[in-house]
Amino acid sequence: MATLGSVQQNPQGVEQDRQARRVEHLTSRRVWEHQYIERLRISDVAVVVLAVALAQLIRFGELHNNGLQATLSYTGVSVVLAGLWLAFLAIFRTRSTRVIGNGAEEYRRIVSATFKLFGVIAIVSLLFKVDIARLYLAIALPVGLLGLLLSRWLWRKGVAVKRSKGKYQTSVLIVGSRKAAVSMAKQFERSPGAGYRVVGMCLPGYEPARDAVPLEGYEIPVLGDEYGVIEAIEASGADTVAVTATEHLGTKGIRKMVWDLEKKDVDLVVAPGVVDVAGPRLVMRPVAGFPLIHVEKPQYNGAKRFSKTAFDFVFASAVLLLITPVLLIAAIAVKMTSRGPVFYKSERMGIDGKPFSMIKFRSMVQDADKHVERLLAQNESEGGVLFKMREDPRVTKVGKFMRRFSVDELPQFFNVLKRE
Repeated sequence: MATLGSVQQNPQGVEQDRQARRVEHLTSRRVWEHQYIERLRISDVAVVVLAVALAQLIRFGELHNNGLQATLSYTGVSVVLAGLWLAFLAIFRTRSTRVIGNGAEEYRRIVSATFKLFGVIAIVSLLFKVDIARLYLAIALPVGLLGLLLSRWLWRKGVAVKRSKGKYQTSVLIVGSRKAAVSMAKQFERSPGAGYRVVGMCLPGYEPARDAVPLEGYEIPVLGDEYGVIEAIEASGADTVAVTATEHLGTKGIRKMVWDLEKKDVDLVVAPGVVDVAGPRLVMRPVAGFPLIHVEKPQYNGAKRFSKTAFDFVFASAVLLLITPVLLIAAIAVKMTSRGPVFYKSERMGIDGKPFSMIKFRSMVQDADKHVERLLAQNESEGGVLFKMREDPRVTKVGKFMRRFSVDELPQFFNVLKRE
């Protein structure tokens, strides 16, 4: 067994061992997630095929009055319907790892995908006057939907059993104030079915001599302060970082953390009101009683990248052409009513993890950021993490009008044209 002296003499070996354990844990997690999703896919195929086949059998099962011909013709319809149904389940990400074990969100996505599919079928049949047997659809829809929901419920029960035995776990590193971090850890501990196992914390005021937090019979190691998250991940083998209230880190620190974590195979979840990230990348998911926000990594590949780029370019060009008079009037109003530039630029994370300057019409006085400290006492944000004031004196009269109607956001269409 290695002695303390040997460990101190071979720090490189210790680091390699930590890296190996983390890679092993991540590999194990990806393996069971992949296997679970494959099982869901198989059960979805079985349920959809059975529902469509049952609907066809009940509606066209009797071979009289050209019943055989109808049965043969509807076999093609059934194949197309089953294929579209499975495609909609994939498009709406009903088998995403983000919703594993989260019944409400899983069920919502399945219901949404199913009803939108049948809505599309209804619209197409109406527009093109395609006559599809109503009884056939009336059987396929409820049978398939109930079958999918039941299969998901059974799979969730299986996941809960596995997690109660210590399997299918997500290793979590909590970042935030000591009180908030302990509260979050206790919630995770009381809800083993959520599958979140706390392996470490990063707390402000970290002291090596005080490197553990007692929690209901065991201790959670404190691996650094809120600025040492990357090092703490390497030390603990965590695959998820959970950020709760922290008045020290601030929105800029959290934004930098988001950028740093995008370079690693690590997920990020935050408590509401903590993160300042573009809306489309935020997915709300309750975990162990906490309404946590998952920050998705920006990923655009292949056909998805092409279709998104084409749509963005055409749509943004058309909108900018239509709103050109509004942009000119807003620019003149900003310039004529207050000193400073017409536009305000703020750094955001864009495609492929590259930062870019988001463009907005300036709605505050020049150098408004320098006046924040003077107004901190009037901060109305819960927890004090973000700075918010209902009547912010830094906002100009024109700025108030633009914010009310979101006119200040319109220049962001230029960011879209630049593919940022």
